Amino acid sequence: MAIATVSITLLVMLLSSHSEVVKLVLATLPVFEAGSISTKAISVKESKSASPKPLFIISPTIGGKYPVFLFFHGTCTTNSVYRSLLEHIASHGYIVVAPQLYNCPVVIPTISGNEELNYAANVANWLLLGLKTVLPENVEGNLDQLAVSGHSRGGKTAFALALGYAKIPLEVTISVLVGVDPVAGLSKECRCDPKILKFFPHSFDLSIPVTVIGSGLGDQKFLLFPPCAPSDLNHMEFYLESKPPIGYFVATDYGHMDILDDYEPRINICKGNRSRDPLRRTVGGIIVAFLNGYFRYETKDYLTIANNASVAPVNLSPARFINETQESLLNLGNFYSLKFDPTCPFDWIPDCHASSM
Repeated sequence: MAIATVSITLLVMLLSSHSEVVKLVLATLPVFEAGSISTKAISVKESKSASPKPLFIISPTIGGKYPVFLFFHGTCTTNSVYRSLLEHIASHGYIVVAPQLYNCPVVIPTISGNEELNYAANVANWLLLGLKTVLPENVEGNLDQLAVSGHSRGGKTAFALALGYAKIPLEVTISVLVGVDPVAGLSKECRCDPKILKFFPHSFDLSIPVTVIGSGLGDQKFLLFPPCAPSDLNHMEFYLESKPPIGYFVATDYGHMDILDDYEPRINICKGNRSRDPLRRTVGGIIVAFLNGYFRYETKDYLTIANNASVAPVNLSPARFINETQESLLNLGNFYSLKFDPTCPFDWIPDCHASSM
């Protein structure tokens, strides 16, 4: 009897151990770890002959033709403080180009949103002839596979560029779009130009795949500071106004600034209280999986994350990918029921609140 009890105990221990191993394997999709491709950081100064704006580029060093990932920084941050995130993406075989669109001597942007957008368009057009002049030997950018992305205000700039709001015509074609906790302003009454949000489902006139990644704590105030990613102007609204195919992932326990490198002083504003490396690996992994799916037809990891969020290093809720309009409308109905205002039954329609325009 004692032997049987011991055997059962050992079996339970083995099954428990096996379960933990399986969980560990499931939680370490390759996209959440650094890739196998060596990379090199390249700084390009602004000049008439070199680049319309200073650039921070991270490129594979192994010869080949790689998709290009154009990334715009957030409000009053520098392009280099995203280095950990951008290195993660580049190590999976992508050329990352991060322009410094403006400098910020204080915590107020020195240019308008429209000026920022036009600078972004200039950089995108520069890629056609300029990128090849600064890359390592035998490394080439594939501009037929161009992803545009950005964080915070830079995320809104990425959407505005894809939507065609720039006054400078684009000479390149954007293939996919990624918003990393995008923000459109401080409030509905104080939105950044151009005002791209319409507060109506599927209002974005886009025909390209989109992924939106948000922070669960971004809409919370920090001491006397307003939220970095206020409700109605943050990731949820960008998701709601996008058309399928659309992926949507929210890191519930993290703040708006937690994807920046650890040493960045402004990380103390709009942040959570957890280790930030797991978030950067999660955001980087989602982006890599998304790009792999559309540029390399490797969809397994992206769909796995969307259907089983527990594989990610941090908690994701929601985590979903919607490929069909009908399914999307059902989900939009669920989301908007959470935002319903009984005094304004169609509160997502701008005309319903005159103050929101």
